[in-house]
Amino acid sequence: MHELRIHGRGGQGAVLASKILAKALVEEGKFVTAIPAFGFERRGAPVAAFIRFDDQEIRRINNIYAPNSVLSIDSSVIRSINAFEGLQPGGTWVHTTKEAKEQLTLPEDLSTLGLCDAVTIAMEIFRRPITNTIMLGAFAKTTGAVSLESLKKGLETANFRDAGLQQNMLAIERGYHETQVYHLQQHLVEAI
Repeated sequence: MHELRIHGRGGQGAVLASKILAKALVEEGKFVTAIPAFGFERRGAPVAAFIRFDDQEIRRINNIYAPNSVLSIDSSVIRSINAFEGLQPGGTWVHTTKEAKEQLTLPEDLSTLGLCDAVTIAMEIFRRPITNTIMLGAFAKTTGAVSLESLKKGLETANFRDAGLQQNMLAIERGYHETQVYHLQQHLVEAI
């Protein structure tokens, strides 16, 4: 079972991103639960959304405290919250930033890192720093957990108007193609 926590800020579409990703995963035959979490419920406040997916039926209905992956759709949210809280050893972090890998403070046991300058892409496409669909593309490239085609099918169910749908399709594609993926450590295999 794979568990994902998505961090963003109110108004950026973290919950919408979780719904689109859930629909894309279902498209691939996965069993999925998507759990939005609302705090202050105001624009700009840190928000989180959670997704659990597996090839088998999911019976767990509890909150996600130890995700395998963390997706940060806002570059500043990591200054407000501990994005790595509970992240499992060997986990994956997908983050929107202009910074290089060497400029970031990373957990020692992080296995995979995906970096995407989603704000620049968003300003070019939307003329606003809305990065949710861009970062879904980044998540797909970094993890391989969902295909680009399935993300596009999930996006089609999100009730965007025609122009919005076309912009978001481009956003997913650019997020996928412009993400840099780093494999930071090999998983250690214990001798038997």
